[in-house]
Amino acid sequence: MTDHSHVSHISQLEIDQRIYDLYDEYCHGGMDRREFLKRSAVLVAGGLAMAQALLPRYAQAQTVSFTDTRIKANYVTYASPGGNSGQMRGYLVQPAGAGPFPAVLVIHENRGLNPYIEDVARRAALEGFLALAPDGLSPVGGYPGNDDDGRTLQASLDQAKLRTDLYNGARFLKSHKLSTGKLGVTGFCYGGGATNALAIALGADMQAGVPYYGAAPATDGIAKIKAPLLVQLAENDQRINDMYPAFEAAAKAAGVQYQIHVYPGTQHGFHNNSTPRYNEAAAKLSWERTVAHFKKHLA
Repeated sequence: MTDHSHVSHISQLEIDQRIYDLYDEYCHGGMDRREFLKRSAVLVAGGLAMAQALLPRYAQAQTVSFTDTRIKANYVTYASPGGNSGQMRGYLVQPAGAGPFPAVLVIHENRGLNPYIEDVARRAALEGFLALAPDGLSPVGGYPGNDDDGRTLQASLDQAKLRTDLYNGARFLKSHKLSTGKLGVTGFCYGGGATNALAIALGADMQAGVPYYGAAPATDGIAKIKAPLLVQLAENDQRINDMYPAFEAAAKAAGVQYQIHVYPGTQHGFHNNSTPRYNEAAAKLSWERTVAHFKKHLA
């Protein structure tokens, strides 16, 4: 049996919701991998296989090759005063052609710039955007090649300085010679929360935001948001979804433009095609909406 058919077989397992819930806790630093596998094995018959199936397989995440002739990708460094080291590294992907292009910042989850997020940056470039995916872990050596160590590293950083590093990435991208100066921001999980925070911090300098299942912004800052937000949420994600009624009330009061889409039958992380939390229909529809939102507001 080839490895590929093994992978597709595994991802078709009926995964128990309790295992998804444990995985969510594991992803957000509630336990280490060993504990996650141990607790899953005890919880339900076949739990260990389900748990192992949920661990990411990044070979599956690549949908756009880094050698694709329609884009040009390279790593760049930018100055980041006030950040974790004063210096940051990011993955910059430009569409073919002379530009300038509208710009989209792509913010990773809570584990650094992994291959899935790099692929999302390439997908954005294919749609005509100059895309930058910062690696928040670059001050401590960069994404370490696996998510477990990446999550530990990211948790060890000064979180306020990490936000500054992402803010400086947005500034670097907005003023890049290939950029039109119109800036959109999207991000996933941690990056979704960071997208919301940047909407407050950048104010009128950000033209559009698409947070995916990220923490809602602090209500006291919502009046500073000038970018129309397209919020993408998973149905089975109570921890995040419980934050949004307060956001909606504050956004309405402040006249902030926003739309919220909740995707039925989905888990937190449904856009990430490297694990079985991936929901192909929801990922496709949400991405089409993301691209349309950016095309509308960054034109």
